[in-house]
Amino acid sequence: MKKKNYYILSDGKLKRYENTIYFENKDGKKPIPINAIYAIYALGSLSVTSKALSLLASEGVCIHFFNRSGFYVGSFYPRETLISGDMVVKQVQHHIDEEKRLFLAKAFVEGSILNMSKVLAYYGLNDFRVEVENALQSLANAKTVAEIMGAEATARNAYYSAFDSILKNFEFGKRSRQPPENEVNAMISFGNSLLYSTVLSEIYHTQLHPAISYLHEPSERRFSLALDIAELFKPMIVDRTIFYLVNKGIVSEGDFNRDLKSVLLNESGKRKFLSAYNDKLNTTVKHRGLGRNVSYQRLIRLECYKLAKHLIGVEKYKPFVMWW
Repeated sequence: MKKKNYYILSDGKLKRYENTIYFENKDGKKPIPINAIYAIYALGSLSVTSKALSLLASEGVCIHFFNRSGFYVGSFYPRETLISGDMVVKQVQHHIDEEKRLFLAKAFVEGSILNMSKVLAYYGLNDFRVEVENALQSLANAKTVAEIMGAEATARNAYYSAFDSILKNFEFGKRSRQPPENEVNAMISFGNSLLYSTVLSEIYHTQLHPAISYLHEPSERRFSLALDIAELFKPMIVDRTIFYLVNKGIVSEGDFNRDLKSVLLNESGKRKFLSAYNDKLNTTVKHRGLGRNVSYQRLIRLECYKLAKHLIGVEKYKPFVMWW
């Protein structure tokens, strides 16, 4: 049975009976075979019994929790079975060695900038594309992580300025986060939270430690390596999902809740976004190195493997850049 992501929007409880997980809510009980679960995204109020957690942990299933506004709040990250002490040592060495850390931080931002450029090229926005790629010069000259982050911010601001030339039914204006001030910002925040948790699930299935990062500062309250890797895939997965939903008229003003301070996706909006997001993760492309089709979600895992090879000195890391 092929494993898949499960998105739970309604309130309820996960329980275990023998080797099956059941989701119970006011509408009844639904079985979810354990061998069919890749990861769980809980967007409602979800409680999980200890027996269910034990079974999910034994199968290496992560649960990602979001609040009612759609913001990520945390993950159940099972005890690692692949974690390697040698890999952790290598990760730390590449973090504390300034030259090694700067190399990786620059690589993540370079890949992010080039993927933003690829998206703009798809829409024929070459003037904006030049502005975005101009940040590569600042990146090359950066001497600190702060300067690298500054180059990334410059590129992203230029990239975001192109959104209103792409979007047909909504205005974007500028990026606003806490809280999102319009519909496009609401979707960006929601999509970025989903991608962060998706990347975290992929890291779990490798030897990498999720809390040791290079572009973002490690933090006690987040798995910062997932933030690093997510930068590469935001343009391809999150932003293209938003453009599709808006320009095809799939989301409308009725899919958002508004108050004086914020705009957030409502339940119907979340369902539409999750459907398109999951379709995007399952989209396949022929991999030039492997010679076979792989899903976008698999590309994230392959990126983790590339980073691991760099850390142990097998192959120099080159960031993922779309080739199509």
